[in-house]
Amino acid sequence: MTSIPLLCLPIALGLVYLPKIPLSMAMAREPEGYDNKNPRDQQAKLTGWGRRAAAAHANGFESFPAFAAGALAAHVTGASPHWAAIFSIAYVVARLLYTATYVAGIAPLRSLVWTVGFACSVALMILPIVS
Repeated sequence: MTSIPLLCLPIALGLVYLPKIPLSMAMAREPEGYDNKNPRDQQAKLTGWGRRAAAAHANGFESFPAFAAGALAAHVTGASPHWAAIFSIAYVVARLLYTATYVAGIAPLRSLVWTVGFACSVALMILPIVS
């Protein structure tokens, strides 16, 4: 039987790459167009929503390993499937909102949803201990 945390893993991985869409759009709008030879140099020069999209993309790579570890720990140990599902779904929703609020420049809400996502990852790691 497939668990909700396992189903959330590929979705969460996809959300790591979601900010790449507005990031690529911002890069393509630069006077020299999308620089495929030196994309990181070009990304470092972006401003505004393009730069925020680059930061959201990088943060996705930072956030995903903790969630993956927690989701796998909860699944492998059989920790409360109910709570594991809630924390996994909440993480996915938080990461979706994180990208939207980061690119839009809504810093206070961005920080709040980041905290929710981080707390869900930690909760998934603690769940096997307390279940």
